[in-house]
Amino acid sequence: MRYGVSGSGFGNGGKDGGLGDEWGVRAARSRALAVLRVRGRALGAAILPAAVAVVLYAGEVTGHFTGTGWATARVITTVLAVVVLLAAGAVALVVARARPAVTPTVELSETAAPDLHRLVRDLADRLDVPAPSAIALTPDCDSWLEDRSHRAHGRAAVPAGAGPVLVIGSPFLWWMRVGELRAVLAPVVAGTGPAADPDIAAARRFVRGLDAAVAVPDEPGLDPLRRFGARGVGRVARLLLRACGNHAAEMERGVAAAGSERAQAVDQGTRIVAQEQVGLAYAGWDRLLTRVALPAWRMGRWPSRLDAGVVSALTELSRRDRLAEGFSSRLGERPACDLLEEPGAVDEATSLLAARLFHGGPAEAGPDWAPVDWSRYPEEVVDRKWRADAARLHDVLDRLSTAADPEAPEAPTLTRVLTHLTAPQDRPSTPSAPTEDDDLPVVPPGAEAAAEAQARAEAHARPEHLAAEEEDRHETEGRDEHEIDAEHEDEDDVRNPAADALAAALSAQVAREDAEREARAAAGATSGAAGFTGPDGPWPLAPLLPPRTGRDLLADHVTALVCCAAVDTTGAAPGLDWLDGPALLVDGERAADLGPRVLALVEEGDPAPLRAWLSTTGVRPEKPVRLL
Repeated sequence: MRYGVSGSGFGNGGKDGGLGDEWGVRAARSRALAVLRVRGRALGAAILPAAVAVVLYAGEVTGHFTGTGWATARVITTVLAVVVLLAAGAVALVVARARPAVTPTVELSETAAPDLHRLVRDLADRLDVPAPSAIALTPDCDSWLEDRSHRAHGRAAVPAGAGPVLVIGSPFLWWMRVGELRAVLAPVVAGTGPAADPDIAAARRFVRGLDAAVAVPDEPGLDPLRRFGARGVGRVARLLLRACGNHAAEMERGVAAAGSERAQAVDQGTRIVAQEQVGLAYAGWDRLLTRVALPAWRMGRWPSRLDAGVVSALTELSRRDRLAEGFSSRLGERPACDLLEEPGAVDEATSLLAARLFHGGPAEAGPDWAPVDWSRYPEEVVDRKWRADAARLHDVLDRLSTAADPEAPEAPTLTRVLTHLTAPQDRPSTPSAPTEDDDLPVVPPGAEAAAEAQARAEAHARPEHLAAEEEDRHETEGRDEHEIDAEHEDEDDVRNPAADALAAALSAQVAREDAEREARAAAGATSGAAGFTGPDGPWPLAPLLPPRTGRDLLADHVTALVCCAAVDTTGAAPGLDWLDGPALLVDGERAADLGPRVLALVEEGDPAPLRAWLSTTGVRPEKPVRLL
C-alpha cells in the first residue's frame, strides 16, 4: 500500500509536546479507530447468530426455553450461525491471504547505496522516527512509503514488524542536489512514525486486505466454483470498503499533515527550492518519456540512461525558458546520484523498468529489445523511425494504387506523395471497392464531398421548432445563418479529400500494428516474460500519449519522408532534441520550420511552402528514398 507525504505519530503517546501532540496524528488516530470500529461491527454481525444460539441452548439447559417452538428456533438459529460463521471465516481467510499490490521498483541495498542509506537514517534521527526498512527506486517523479510486510510479497517482502519501504523517484536522484533530496524526503520519512502506531497500522492492514480481496475474483486460474465464492467475498469487501473508505482517506490526510508539520524543522529554506525542482523534474521527465523514450521503445530499443537524459532535458529547458533561469547553476553542487556506488548500473535498471511499466517491454534485453546509448540514438532510433514511417506511408500508397490501377506502381519518392496530396477532388485517389487481400479502409471517389453534402442536408432538415431555437441562438451570439454557411463553405474549401482518404488508410495500418504489439506484450506478461502481474492481473500499461487523429499521423509520416529525402540528398542528418525528440539537423541546426509547411500540404493541399523549403534546403524530391 502506498503512503504519500506522510507525517508521524510515533513517540511519547502525546506527552511533553512530542509527536503524539501533533494535530494531524490525533486526527489520524481518531479516524483509524473509526476504521477499526467498522471491522468490529462486521465481526459482531458475524458472531451475532452464534451468540443467539448459545443463549437459546443455555435457556434449554436451565429449563426456561422449552417446548416445540423453542426447539425449532434453536435449530434455525444454529443453522444460520453455522452458515454465517463459515461465510465470515471464508471472507477473513481471503482477506488475510489476498496479495496487496506492490509497485515494481529497483531495490537499493545498503551496499549499493551506503551514503543514501546513511542520509535517510540521519534524517529519521532528526525527525525522531524509525528509519525505513529498505529503499527502492521507481521511474517516476514521486516518493512515498510502501508497506511490504505481507508474506505474499515474496522476495519483495520485508520482515514482519519491520517499517515500510521508502520508494524514491529516480529522476530526483539525478536532477536534485543532495540537500534538495534531503528536504524533499523529510515529510515522507516522517511517515514511518504513524506506520509504527498500533491503531493506524491495524487500520491500514485492514483496508489493504479489503482492497486486495476486491480484486481476487479477477485472478486468472480460478475454477468456476472458486470464482463464484470469490465474487461473494468481493461484494462483502466492497461493502466494508464503502463503510470505512472516508475514514481511511481522512486518516491518511491527518498522517500527511503531521508529516508536513514535523518536517518544517528540517531544511526549511532548502525545501522551497526543492519543491520548485520537483515540478521542473516532472515536466522534463514527462517530455523525455513521451518525446524521446517512446519512439525508441516502439523501434525495439530502450534508452539505457533515462535518468541521465533528464538532466540534459532539464538543462535544455533551463536554457530555453526564462522562468527556469538560474536552475542550471545548481549543477555545480553535488548531485544526489553521487550517493550511489554505481549510478550507471542503477540508471540502466530503472530505465528498463520504465520501458516495462510504460510500454510493456520484455524483462531482459534481446535481439529485438536492445539498449541504446544516447550517442547512438540518432542513428539507431531517429533514422530507423523515419525510414519505417516512410516505408509504411509508401506501403499504404502502393495498396491504394494497386487496387485502383494494378499497372501503376511508383518509386518511393517525395514527389509521389506531393502529387497524391495535391490531386483535385475528382481524382480517384482511392479504390471504389475493397479487395480480398486488402483490409484497408476504402473511400469511393467523391465520397467525402457526398458525406459533407449529406451532413449539411441533415443539419438543415430540422423540425420547425428546432430551427427557431437555432435561429434564436444565432441571434444571441450575434451571428446569422448566412455567416454560418459562409464559414462552412470556407472550411469545405480548405479540406483535402486525398489527405482524408490516405489518413484513414494509414490510421488503419497503424492500429493493426499497435494491436499486434499489444497482443505480444500481453502474451509476454501472461508468460512472465514482459510486464508485471499484480493482484488484479497483468499490470496495466500507462499510455504516454493521447490517441492521435488520422491527419496527425499523416503529417508525422510525411515529415518522416521529407527528413529521409533530406538525409539522402543533402548533408542533413538525424539528431536528438532533448525536449522534442527526433530532429532533422540542417547545417548543424535543427530544422524547426518544417512542421507548418507539412501541415499546409496535409490540411490545405498546398505544396508551395514545402516546395520552397525543399528548394532552399537542396532536397531533391524526385529521387527515390532509401526505406527501412
